[in-house]
Amino acid sequence: MRTLISWAGDDPAREGLLETPARVVRAYEEWFSGYDREPAEILRRTFGETAGYDDLVLLRDIPLESVCEHHMAAIRGVAHIAYLPRERVVGISKLARLVDAFAHRLQIQERLTAEIADAIEAELEPRGVAVVLEASHACMSSRGVRKHGSALITRAFRGLYSDPAARREVLDALKP
Repeated sequence: MRTLISWAGDDPAREGLLETPARVVRAYEEWFSGYDREPAEILRRTFGETAGYDDLVLLRDIPLESVCEHHMAAIRGVAHIAYLPRERVVGISKLARLVDAFAHRLQIQERLTAEIADAIEAELEPRGVAVVLEASHACMSSRGVRKHGSALITRAFRGLYSDPAARREVLDALKP
């Protein structure tokens, strides 16, 4: 970090920068804490007391923060997760924790979307899974083409949601 501070043209020995390397290390430990989390473990605890509920479970607008693996710039947006349970459901906070576990790694949005969907499919074995991510990328807004206000939307559909009619049901439910 001291080398980067010098490269940027500042003095790493300046009072305001003395603690910066340690702060950056702590920030990186938080931003990349997803490598220490096992996504499957997050989804292990499920609940079967659903009174026979077997329709759409949809958690929308889950805040998402990640880091682009190409430029190490911020990715910020929201995740929407839907699934059709078989017999068991998972606590909704677990879905948000799952998003964080994968987002707190170096990522590209396409892979992040697929990883979330695949983990839910593997662990919950639902009849269908749908994951939609909407995010802005600082690597595009703060450098290069410098296009602000754009959002990348990625989607992953598994199981019954691979069918266009069922997929449409989920996408309609996401509309405000």
